[in-house]
Amino acid sequence: MGKDEQYMNKKSLQVKIGKLTLKNPVMGASGTFGYGVEYKKFFSLGDIGGFVTKGLSIEPRKGNPGPRIKETPCGLINSIGLENIGVDAFLGSVIPQLRDIDTKIIVNIFGTEMEEYVELARRLNKLKRIDGLEMNISCPNVKAGGAEFGKDPLVVQTITRKVRDETDKALIVKLSPMVTSIIDIAISAQRGGADAVSIANTYPAMAIDIKSGAPFLGAKSGGLSGPAIKPVTLKLVYDTYGRIDIPIIGVGGISTVEDIIEYALAGASAVQAGTANFINPCATPQLVKQLDKYLSDAGIQQFKSLIGSAFR
Repeated sequence: MGKDEQYMNKKSLQVKIGKLTLKNPVMGASGTFGYGVEYKKFFSLGDIGGFVTKGLSIEPRKGNPGPRIKETPCGLINSIGLENIGVDAFLGSVIPQLRDIDTKIIVNIFGTEMEEYVELARRLNKLKRIDGLEMNISCPNVKAGGAEFGKDPLVVQTITRKVRDETDKALIVKLSPMVTSIIDIAISAQRGGADAVSIANTYPAMAIDIKSGAPFLGAKSGGLSGPAIKPVTLKLVYDTYGRIDIPIIGVGGISTVEDIIEYALAGASAVQAGTANFINPCATPQLVKQLDKYLSDAGIQQFKSLIGSAFR
């Protein structure tokens, strides 16, 4: 057993997210980690706690027109448009490549109707290799005039319950930050049967090309991620902790070990690193090593002892 493998097995880093036991609290975030297989050439995926695939829909999606990405000070605006290969191709070509990976695999799912979420949960529930589902509820509900699923507490509870009834896998609901009360939405997800919530999705943003006078992105606007959003998302985690009885996964601007510690102190049981993966494809395993060293240097026996410590 090598040195790296030894630290990966330390129980001091273990955390529980509902039904899942993660070997460490660092995961790759949806939309930045492909389907997981893309990162196999950079590092052993068994070094991290888990990863969330890019959003998966029933049918393939081409996504938005280009340009799709715009770098901003301390951040990144993306307008990918949830491009993906669809569930059939995922099951046929991706899953066989993930069977031997020693980490938790969570599939992000989305749709424009509740029935699509339900169907995806039903089909993915049959696969033993998939450990959990993460519901992206920041999508427009076409049957409700285009309003986001994630903005109405009753709708959140209903759609979560429908998906919960179709799967016995760990169920995580990824919340939008653009709501009147993220606490109410988190409570609704818990009532619907969620095992955890991810806080939070990206923030609406845009950039304008001053030479042409037109929006830079092909879809005109997109979602802001990266270090710029960390202080805002950190507050959402802090506000929600203690108001629900299920774990919170912090998502937003995580690029250093200090970011992980801050999120833990605010109440996050685990984190997902996103934009950092574009800068350094080995960001997640490096964060695990840095976290292990941080705990050792600080004399902290278990990472989970930090969770919610800002309230003590």
